[in-house]
Amino acid sequence: MNIEALITTIEPYLPWFVSISLLMAVTSLVLVPFLVVRMPAAYFVAKRRQRKWTLSRRVLYLFRNVFALILFVAGLAMLFLPGQGLLTLLIALLVSDLPGKYRIERWFVKKPGVLKSLNWIRRRYDRVPLKRPE
Repeated sequence: MNIEALITTIEPYLPWFVSISLLMAVTSLVLVPFLVVRMPAAYFVAKRRQRKWTLSRRVLYLFRNVFALILFVAGLAMLFLPGQGLLTLLIALLVSDLPGKYRIERWFVKKPGVLKSLNWIRRRYDRVPLKRPE
């Protein structure tokens, strides 16, 4: 398939791609500060997270992971389309509830630039800075 045939095939879908990219970019700009501000300051301090599995927790687990999957697919698409792909992938990781997720979150937050950025958002909303994980 040559490039002209590819462009002709994709062209009718471009308005959809652009609309979805813009929607996801705006959503991530609203969702990231909301999630960062609502985190407790000691969110990343503990080595492991303890959970009690109730029926409502299992239902929430299902919905969170479906939403995270949608964000993950959108983030992958935004790596090639306009939008904040890496940020959306990070949000998908934070929203999900998969094994090993907490360890990956702590690894990200240990990076000086990430923790500095998260605390900058928290400062803008008069929140206590996140504590650095050991």
